[in-house]
Amino acid sequence: MKNIVLVGFMGTGKTTIAIKLANALNMDYVSTDDLIEKREKRTINEIFTKEGEDCFRDVESDVIREVSSRENLVIDAGGGAVIREENLTNLRSNGIVICLTADEDTIMERTKKYKHRPLLNVEDPKQKIRTLLAKRAPLYARADHCIDTGKLTVRQVVDEIIKIVTRKV
Repeated sequence: MKNIVLVGFMGTGKTTIAIKLANALNMDYVSTDDLIEKREKRTINEIFTKEGEDCFRDVESDVIREVSSRENLVIDAGGGAVIREENLTNLRSNGIVICLTADEDTIMERTKKYKHRPLLNVEDPKQKIRTLLAKRAPLYARADHCIDTGKLTVRQVVDEIIKIVTRKV
């Protein structure tokens, strides 16, 4: 089966939904962020702090290229994976790309307890969310499908994705 790729801003439910979706469809789950941390032997926060975002994005692009060549995966792509055109091209080469969305209040609520989000370790995280969402919205809109997770249960989102991918097979 072709890969199912979940993209979208942090806090939209990519990880939770990807794991449930992989279980429901008997597919393998992979997180590009987890693969980056394994490969680099350090956290994403450490990469951002010591090497900067450009270094992180280079590693992310390498990891995306590698996982895109595999099959039968549910890929949980990092929130900024769509920033580079090559990443979206690679993810689409063997998969269907689904963007999960949510409004800024939902994202703020879902992410406020996590300190491992380097882009939100700022004085005004809500403003940062607003700015990043505005900047990335056109990039996320290039996904094959978009689902707003703000008012849906995890099960409802998983069911919606299953409907989408079974129509595409």
